Amino acid sequence: MTRDEITAAHLRIAPHVHRTPVMAARLGGFALRFKFEHCQITGSFKARGAFNTLLSRRVPAAGVVAASGGNHGAAVARAAVALGHRAHVFVPEYAGPAKIALIRATGADLTVVPGAYQDAADAARAHEAATGAMQVHPYDAPETVAGQGTCFREWDEQGLDADTVLIAVGGGGLIAGALSWWGGARKVVAVEPALAPTLHAALAAGGPVDVDVGGIAANALGARRIGAIAFDLARAAGVESVLVGDEAIAAAQRALWDNLRQFVEPAGATALAALLSGAYVPAPDERVAVLLCGANPAPGPFG
Repeated sequence: MTRDEITAAHLRIAPHVHRTPVMAARLGGFALRFKFEHCQITGSFKARGAFNTLLSRRVPAAGVVAASGGNHGAAVARAAVALGHRAHVFVPEYAGPAKIALIRATGADLTVVPGAYQDAADAARAHEAATGAMQVHPYDAPETVAGQGTCFREWDEQGLDADTVLIAVGGGGLIAGALSWWGGARKVVAVEPALAPTLHAALAAGGPVDVDVGGIAANALGARRIGAIAFDLARAAGVESVLVGDEAIAAAQRALWDNLRQFVEPAGATALAALLSGAYVPAPDERVAVLLCGANPAPGPFG
């Protein structure tokens, strides 16, 4: 993705998404810059890529279909309904009640599939083949990456003052957007759960590989294989990849609530967990920023 393509995506989706807030705060002994992308519509950055995809492509009469651990499905459903398209979302059971309820509330068709994400993806492909609906990929598609890149263009507009940005990685759409926008202008650190080391394993192997996924962030960061776009960009940029355990992720969730009154899902706290756990240690004068990417925990704050 070029910066011009991301700028075009920004102008395209601006009427449909939030301009999410930023904050400077001390936490865990660090002076940090945050972007609250968990305040985005449907509670995650995924709305950016979903709206850009639907506004960039011709949507057939059969509408759109998506497989998702929850956040992508909610974003596609919200975008499709807002733009007057039919939508059918397939999620695995482990998506959890909060994300399932969020998708159902949009009015889109929803099928909860027994098993794992791959089972939902297989069901979505079967629906695509049977109906002619347009598949909206959660991370490994140019329109998705350009949409996610608008987050970082927006952050620059808001005066981001940082050398390094920590970003949680699942399938890689978000970090691909960051690398597409910034190139080498800022250091980007990829943070993944130790039980879902998709990019970490790919960088070690020299190419995308399937990994087993699990842990408390699996319904958002549980892609089995990193996207090709993200891998190519991360390898070219020499991205540093760090892993954090479930206990560190849960502790970062709690720290965000106790100190900033920000209630995020495990995936949303994963990037911060790298700092608080010592998995990433910045230099003494390094200015660090953290993206909070999702706010749909299971169960939700109101049950």
